[in-house]
Amino acid sequence: MPALNRVQLIGRLGKDPETRALPSGKKVCSFSLAVDSRWKNGNGEIKEATEWFPVEIWGRLGEICNQYLSKGRLVYVEGRVQTDHWQDDKGDPRSRTKVVGGVMQILDRKPEEPEVAAVAEEETAA
Repeated sequence: MPALNRVQLIGRLGKDPETRALPSGKKVCSFSLAVDSRWKNGNGEIKEATEWFPVEIWGRLGEICNQYLSKGRLVYVEGRVQTDHWQDDKGDPRSRTKVVGGVMQILDRKPEEPEVAAVAEEETAA
């Protein structure tokens, strides 16, 4: 049976990205992405809402994210949705859904920075 797990987001970073190294030596860059939406309700009033997405990007692309991204930057992220499941210290089940990015493109530019081309990477978490 065919399957598809793909997400495309355009939004702004909620804070500076954080990178950590795993015992295996692999690096992962994490950040939160705020995606705004706007619509009119039944009375014609314009409403706004923000959805927050936790994003992880692995390997070389994660290093690029850590180097060039910062709070407030507008980015395009493409990847897949993944839910991690574990038990906390009390034995209670926990879960966290995140986006594992494989493509990232910076959509705005700081005046002092040269233009950065779109970057794609096949490497993701194992």
